[in-house]
Amino acid sequence: MSATESTLEVPLASGPVDVTLAVDPAADARAVLVLAHGAGAGMRHPFLAGLAATLADGGVTVMRFNFPYVEAGRRMPGRPADAIATWRAVAAHAESEGLPVWAAGKSYGGRMASMAAAEGDLPVAGLIYLGYPLHAPGKPEKPRAEHLPQVAQPQLFVEGDLDPFIQPLDQFREVVATCRDARVEWIEGGNHSFEVKGRKRPADRIGAELAPILSAFVR
Repeated sequence: MSATESTLEVPLASGPVDVTLAVDPAADARAVLVLAHGAGAGMRHPFLAGLAATLADGGVTVMRFNFPYVEAGRRMPGRPADAIATWRAVAAHAESEGLPVWAAGKSYGGRMASMAAAEGDLPVAGLIYLGYPLHAPGKPEKPRAEHLPQVAQPQLFVEGDLDPFIQPLDQFREVVATCRDARVEWIEGGNHSFEVKGRKRPADRIGAELAPILSAFVR
């Protein structure tokens, strides 16, 4: 089945805003996965669309959404508090499906989910990070990880081992070791977009090929 779109009102400190949702429904769904985009692309990016459609085929309903800055036509993310509020609102909305709710996000979207979970009020069973942006490329001295040990839910890091956002890998492994319940699924030769040199594939197929990893984690 194709995705259906609607809007959801999100309460922000500056006032309520509407964000767009896209739901990829699964027949006989066992769970709902809320899926957030990265900083540079909205919810309709082919990577996310391919991942969502394949997960839905495998029994997981997927709910994609845009952050408010995308709805406003801006290219750069807004305040983290706005992204966190959006995560809370969409996850709470997903609970209306009456199924276990899980969170996943590409890069920035996953980091914002982890910050919401660390504050203790994100109603999800577990979190999946698709290319966690531990630091800006070439700046490992400024990691974005202090909050991760506060996340109570199970965490899955899906990472390309050539991703410049997690080099050096030893530093990344040390960060994962500080988490309460976390593991890593490595994509050999993968970069931040999970592209692998010598294996040219469209973005939707790259997303689709990651679906089995996520599906095995979502119970």
